[in-house]
Amino acid sequence: MAWLLVIVAGMLETGFAVCLKLSHGFTRLWPTIAFCAFALGSFGLLTLALKKLDVGPAYAVWTGIGAAGTAIYGMIFLGDLVSVLKIVSISLVIIGVIGLQLSGSAH
Repeated sequence: MAWLLVIVAGMLETGFAVCLKLSHGFTRLWPTIAFCAFALGSFGLLTLALKKLDVGPAYAVWTGIGAAGTAIYGMIFLGDLVSVLKIVSISLVIIGVIGLQLSGSAH
C-alpha cells in the first residue's frame, strides 16, 4: 500500500510541475491553484508512505516518476523537444526506478 502512495504521489508531482509551467510565474489563477493542490497532494501522500518505507528508495521512485512523467508530458502536450537522447535518458530513469523497486532495498 505504501508503494502505491508513492506512485500516486509521483504522478501528482508531474501534475504540479506542469501546472507550475502553466502558471507563468504564478500569474495565472487556475494553474496556480492546481499547482498548490497537486503539490499538497503529492507531498502529503509521500509523507504518509514514508511512515512505512525507507526514505532513499521512496524519494528516488517519487522523483523518478515525477521527472519522467513531466518530461513525457512536455514532449507530448507542450511542444518540448523530442530527441533520441531524451527518450533514452527517460528510459534509464524508469529502469532505475524499477531496479530500486526490485532490489529489495525497501520494505
